[in-house]
Amino acid sequence: MTFDASTHLPDDLIERIRARAASVDADNVFPEEDLADLRAAGYLSILVPEALGGAGLSLAEASQLQQRLATAAPATALAVNMHLVWTGVAKVMADRGDDALRFVQEGAVSGEVFAFGISEAGNDLVLFGSDTDAAPRPDGGYAFTGTKIFTSLGPAWTQLGLHGLDASDPEAPSLVFAFVPRSDAVLTRDDWDTLGMRGTQSRTTELHGAVAPADRVVRRLPVGPSPDPLVFGIFSVFEILLASVYTGIARRALDLAVDTARTRTSKKTGRTYAQDPDIRWRVADMALAYDALPVQIAALAGDVDILADHGAMWFPRLSAIKHRAVTMAKNVVDEAMLVAGGSSYFTRNELSRLYRDVLAGMFHPSDPESVHSAVASAWLGPLEP
Repeated sequence: MTFDASTHLPDDLIERIRARAASVDADNVFPEEDLADLRAAGYLSILVPEALGGAGLSLAEASQLQQRLATAAPATALAVNMHLVWTGVAKVMADRGDDALRFVQEGAVSGEVFAFGISEAGNDLVLFGSDTDAAPRPDGGYAFTGTKIFTSLGPAWTQLGLHGLDASDPEAPSLVFAFVPRSDAVLTRDDWDTLGMRGTQSRTTELHGAVAPADRVVRRLPVGPSPDPLVFGIFSVFEILLASVYTGIARRALDLAVDTARTRTSKKTGRTYAQDPDIRWRVADMALAYDALPVQIAALAGDVDILADHGAMWFPRLSAIKHRAVTMAKNVVDEAMLVAGGSSYFTRNELSRLYRDVLAGMFHPSDPESVHSAVASAWLGPLEP
């Protein structure tokens, strides 16, 4: 049976969110009304099993929804992405027999908003290292001190999933993954003034001994790459849902280009630009680039859902899908701007916002360098010492 995304994101909801996107961007504010509407629609628990009160959707279905949401408001979709990453990780782990994140699933149903606190300035190890100090407490909890950047949902989250380094044993330092609630020990800076994706309000987060209780400490892992299901869950869901958002941006740009070509009339020929061979070629090129990505994302997300075993190829394939989606989306938006002409250069034009929003894709892990390094190693073997 074909999945109907409009069941969870009906047309009227999408149009309300789309209608607010321009002012959210212009005013550089968090889309509070979008989040309220999505919460009321049960969107925050789409990946939670029905037995726990969620919609019980697959990762592949959530990907389709995120593509649809991104056509209305990319920043809202990207912000919500970070909450869905944690509920998606909980699903990936539970599907593999690990219920360590059941509290995330239950929290999502009860109204908690989870944020993703992994990125740190200058930390290109990302998941595999941390400059945040994780100090063990006698009760089994941890106190985290450090600074996280690009913390989407900055004004709205209630629980922050994060990692830090426990160096209390210098001979065996470990990475600690845990969740801390918003408290006086957490400072969210009001510093999100960016070129695009302004509605995500991905603000810097200062941690001053923020405490994760023992029952919210999820993993203690060795520093460096790990085959742990938590790491696989984060990497797979993060990359697939990111690819989904940027693919949604491309779809919206393509639709806007088509609409413009059908309505703009050439003074030279008296015909619409849809009849201009050069414009037709450009739109066809956009469609050819876009059309490949939803299928690829669906296939890879489906493999996560069915517990397929790609072995060492999992990480190259996951990082590659995000890279391809962002690269494709940037090219499609560029072409859409050319189809639309000079009017797209004005900020009142939706394409100008998409043009800025799509640029954020280059800054998400995995970056182009790490993608190419991983794929080269997969095909050629590691670099020789």
